[in-house]
Amino acid sequence: MNTPTIPTHHVFVVDDEGTNAFWTKIGAAWQHADGKGFNMTLNAIPLDGRVVVRSVKAAEERTGKGRK
Repeated sequence: MNTPTIPTHHVFVVDDEGTNAFWTKIGAAWQHADGKGFNMTLNAIPLDGRVVVRSVKAAEERTGKGRK
């Protein structure tokens, strides 16, 4: 399987809820060709909070284009 060079998804750790939520980008993910899984590269392993995987487009809409 060839992994595309550009990730299809971003990986975040999210602390808190709602308007108080703080999103920290911790890695990238590439969706499998069959759409049933991901290969992920993480730059950090969170000790708390929740891990959220968002499509690149959805992540840009959520965080604001260019903001990481």
